[in-house]
This record gives sequence, structure tokens and C-alpha cells, in this order.
Amino acid sequence: MIQNFEQTDRRILKFPAVPPCEAISPETLLNSLINLSQNICNYKSELFSTQRKNARQTIRQIGLLLLFFEETRDLRLTLTDSVVLCFSELHLAFQKVRFLLEDCTREGAKLWILIKCKAVSTQFRLLIRAIATALDVLPLGLIDVGVEVKELVELAGKQARNAKVEVDPEDEWALQQVFSVLDHFEKGIEPDSSLMKRVLDHLEIRNWNDCNKEIKFLEEQIGFQYSDCDEREAPFLSSLLGLMNYCRGVIFETWNHRNNKSDARHSIEALSCINPEDFRCPISLELMTDPVTVSTGQTYDRSSIQRWLKAGNMTCPKTGERLASSDLVPNTTLRKLIQQFCTDVGVCASNSGSQSRDIARTISPGSPAAAEEMKFLSRFLARRLVFGSSEQKTKAAYEIRFLAKSNIFNRSCLIEAGTVLPLINLLSSSFERYAQEIAISALLKLSKHPCGKKEIIESGGLKPILAVLQRGLSLEAKQMAAAIIFYLASVKAYRKLIGETPEVVPTLVELIKDGTTCGKKNGVVAIFGLLLHSGNHQMVIASGTIPLLMDIFSSSDNDELIADSLAVLAAIAESVDGTLAILQTSALSTIPRILRSSPSRTAREYSVTVLLSLCKNGGAEAISILAKDQSLMSSLYLLLTDGSSYGSSKARALIKLLHKFHEASSSRMIASAGPCERPVHVW
Repeated sequence: MIQNFEQTDRRILKFPAVPPCEAISPETLLNSLINLSQNICNYKSELFSTQRKNARQTIRQIGLLLLFFEETRDLRLTLTDSVVLCFSELHLAFQKVRFLLEDCTREGAKLWILIKCKAVSTQFRLLIRAIATALDVLPLGLIDVGVEVKELVELAGKQARNAKVEVDPEDEWALQQVFSVLDHFEKGIEPDSSLMKRVLDHLEIRNWNDCNKEIKFLEEQIGFQYSDCDEREAPFLSSLLGLMNYCRGVIFETWNHRNNKSDARHSIEALSCINPEDFRCPISLELMTDPVTVSTGQTYDRSSIQRWLKAGNMTCPKTGERLASSDLVPNTTLRKLIQQFCTDVGVCASNSGSQSRDIARTISPGSPAAAEEMKFLSRFLARRLVFGSSEQKTKAAYEIRFLAKSNIFNRSCLIEAGTVLPLINLLSSSFERYAQEIAISALLKLSKHPCGKKEIIESGGLKPILAVLQRGLSLEAKQMAAAIIFYLASVKAYRKLIGETPEVVPTLVELIKDGTTCGKKNGVVAIFGLLLHSGNHQMVIASGTIPLLMDIFSSSDNDELIADSLAVLAAIAESVDGTLAILQTSALSTIPRILRSSPSRTAREYSVTVLLSLCKNGGAEAISILAKDQSLMSSLYLLLTDGSSYGSSKARALIKLLHKFHEASSSRMIASAGPCERPVHVW
């Protein structure tokens, strides 16, 4: 068997080399050795930021052997079993060399290879010795190649035997500097950035993009640690990640934002009100996969609350009450609802909490050094937002957006450092489209944190955010402003405050009308959040929300948007005024159609909720129209068996109501017919 060398999923410094099988033909083995050697020799043109000497001498030795392999192939020589055995050993060693060189030049892995420089040097030493051993036992006299070629093989063997494989002194120096910098951070001392700049220059990390590649690699490695349930190196990796975040924000002042302009738009979030807040863990803010209830009655994702308790906290994270015990009771009903929701929207329940890593573990810093690095960086970015140039302010906002994207501890540090108010000021003073998008995106990330919501409101951020929602320089900025409104509306007191601003709902309605699918969803969900305060219902109705929702039902093929819109309609229909407004539309014919045809169970359940409210608040006229729909009852009975407990209860209530109407109608018909006359028979 010959190894495929184009793997992309191999973990770094793991060498899954496969020995050639015993039945392999000598010709196939030789050709594979040649291809493998050529592949290794191609690394001569690659940049090695570390291990330069070790890599060069290894490549040089294999280059000499490549000439020997090609000569053997060209002469079509017959290879004895002993030669084939030696070639097999060389093939196995070359595979590992190929993997090692690939790792030494892997994008984003420069710092990690430096950290592992002793282990990497040891690996080079072992592989060169393996090559030397194979050449020592190679019966070169049995291979009829030219004298010069044999001399090259002997030279390669001699070099392999005498090779001095050790850590480069410059690599050793750089390694010591990294440890010194981390030690300074751990002690709460900000190190001299010029020293770290010298290390980065040694590693050929010369700009913002190079540094960002290192960050992405370290994040990936931390993810691997947790997914493999082997977290031994996770704290140290977290320290390195914090260091590179610090370097990206502090050392690399210049950044090519033209290459990153699409990032803000690619990160625009499409929210959903059918993923209600009680589906999200209050700690991680992500969809729960294993919900459990604590003694205060609050529900959390098991992994999140276990980390909270493991950190020594014996209070409820949401209420602050002291926990009577650390017992965790599985919430099986909620778990089933979440699993069904994931099925409806096409999300894998086991992975829904995070795309690349579990955000729950970011509640606390990965290490003491990582905590201090983040605090120093947060204070630096806050100063940049206040005192920097326009370019520096935009760059600081860009860094904040990156840092707060999926890390709860980072969010708390940035908020505590005072970044919210200057971000709001940047939002108000931005006359350039990109700067406004970055500022509103950064605020969106921070608004997910409870303290972020409070800071935004108390810093007077609502008015500037509404200004972006109304007159934003791009549709993307408006969509992100709507998303912030949704997160702010998750706080009970803020729903009323936002609703008291008369232009909010009409502006959201305009976004629903003219926005992209993402914009429509964010507008719909923001309105859903505001409807949780009963005082906002009249404004939502008066702003023309209902006709727009009906248009979505007839024009959109996005199941999630339709389900979101039905959730809003269900909230409106809870009041008599809302029901009367809905009955002015074609809802009684449109919603049963959705109930019959929608592939989303959530949409079908909200459809039943709307119809039930229309019947209860709309009286006999609404019920009579639905009673004429002969297919409605079968859809309701289907939901009784396939629906959640919530959906089944709504379907059951509507079935009872329709049955009562049919019975009452039958009674009235009998009563109106009067007493039956019996026929008289004449004889």
C-alpha cells in the first residue's frame, strides 16, 4: 500500500506513515520512492522560519538518493528481496520526513513549531538515523548502477551517520524570549513589545495577516484538544493565542483592510425567533445540547454549568442565588424541543453550540497569562478608540469584533475596559461605509453579553444604533443594528424603553420590506423581541407589520423566515386588536395552507397557535370559516402525533373548539327544523 500524501486533515506533528505492503511490486515501490523524494526535494524552495539547518541537510541527503533511485529505474534493474526490504524502510522514513517538512512550513504554525523545536529536532535526528541505518544494510554491490551513483549513496549514508541535528541557536533564543514574555504577562507585567517584534521577525511573521494566520491555527489546535478530550496543552495554547492576539492588536498597526472588507458582511448574523431564549444557555449564549436544571429552577447546558461549578462557583449564574446543591436534573422535554428545532432548520444538534469550538469553555480565560494578555489588549484598544486616528479607531473596532466574536471572557474584558462608549461615538461619527459596518459589528458582538447590553443602554447607545437602523450607510449596517435591537430586547426593562421610541418599529418594518433575507429575518426577530412587552403591540400593528408578514408567506421560500414571521403573527394574535387586524387579511386561507404544506414542524405549530388565537378572539365568524376547510382537521391530528408537547396542546385545543362549533351548528339545525311530522296511513 502506498500512502496518499495529499491529506489535509492530519494533526500537526502526527506522522501516519504506512509501511509498503509485502506484496508490492519492486517497480511500484521504486516509482513511489522517486515521487516521494521529488516531493521532499521541492521543499528546497519553501521558507523555513525555524529548523532551517536540519531541514536543509535532510533535503540534501534525500536529493542525493533521488539520483540513485532514478538511475535504478532507468536501467530497469531487477531488485533482490534484501534491496526491496531496504527500500521499504526508506519509504517509511521518507513518508515521515515529508510530513515533518510539511509541518515545519505549515501556514500559521510558525510559533507552534518554534515552541516544539526540541521535539522537532529530535524527530529530524531519529529520521536521519533511520535513513542511515537503512543505507548501512543496503546491499549496494547487488545493484548494478554506475560508480558515481554508488559514491553518492555512500556519501548520503556518511552524511546521515555523521549529521549533527540540534536546535538552532537562534531558535533557542527566540524560544526563551517567548517564555520570558509569557512569564511577564502571567505576573501582570506588560513586556517590551520591541522584544516580541524581534521574535516575530525571526519567525517571518511580518504583518497583520501573518499574525492572524497564527491565531487561526492556535484556535484550531485548542479545538482539537477539547474534541479529543485531551486538554493537557490547552492552557499553554491559550497563553500563546492570547499572545498572538496581543501582537496582532498592538504590534501590527498597519493592516490591509481592503482585503478584509468582506469579513464584516460575511459575519452578519441571521437571527431567529423560533430559537427562543430558553433554547440558549444563559452562560454560553449558544443553543443547548444537553439542558439541565439547577436547584433555582434555571436551565443551562450541562458542559457550561459544570465548568461554572468546577471553577468553585456555588451561585446560580443567572439569578445570583446560592445553589442549595450541585445536583443537575436533565430537562428532557426541553432537550426534545431543541432536537426537533435543529431537525427543522437543518442544524446538527450535537454541533449547534459552535461551528469550530465550544464557546462555553471561554467563560473563563484559558490560563493566567491569557487573562492578563486580554486585559492589556482591551485597555490598549480602548485607548486607541478614544485617542487614535480615524484609521486606528477603525482598526481597533475591527480587533474588538474579532476578539468578541466567540469568546465570553474577551467580551467581558473589552466591556470592562470601556470600549462600548467610544464604539458608540465611532458609530455616530462614521461617514465611511466600512468604518460604520465595523463599529456596528463590534457593538453587536458585545451586545450578546449581559454587561454589554447594560453598557449600551446606559451610555446612550440606543439613539445612535437607531440612527444606523434608519439611515445606515449600507444595508448590512442596518441589518446588524436590527440584530442589536433583538439582543437589547431580551432584557425586560429595555423592551419598554425601545418601544417608547416611536421610530423603532416603523424602521424595522421598512427593513422587512426592503431588506435581504437576512435583513428581513433580523427585522422580524427584533419585532418579536419587542412584542414580549404588551405595550408595544399597538405600535407593531399600526406600523403595517401584518400585511408585510402576509406578503412573506406568499412570496418567500425560506422556511425559517416563514416560521419566524408566524411566531410574530402568533404574538400579535394574542390580543383582540391583533386578531381583528389579522382577520382583515387573507390569514384564514393562507395559514391553513402553510399548516398543510410546510416542511418545518415549528412553522406548523406556530400556524396552529395563530389559528387558535384567531378563533378564540375572533369568535364564530373565524371558526365558521375554518370549519369549512375539510383538510384542516387531518393536519391538526397529524400534529397531535408528530408535534412537540407545545404544538400538540395547541392542536388539541383547536380540535376541541372546532368540534364544539360543529356540535352547536348541528343542534341549531335540528332546532330550526321543528318537530318531525309522522305520516298517517289510511286503510
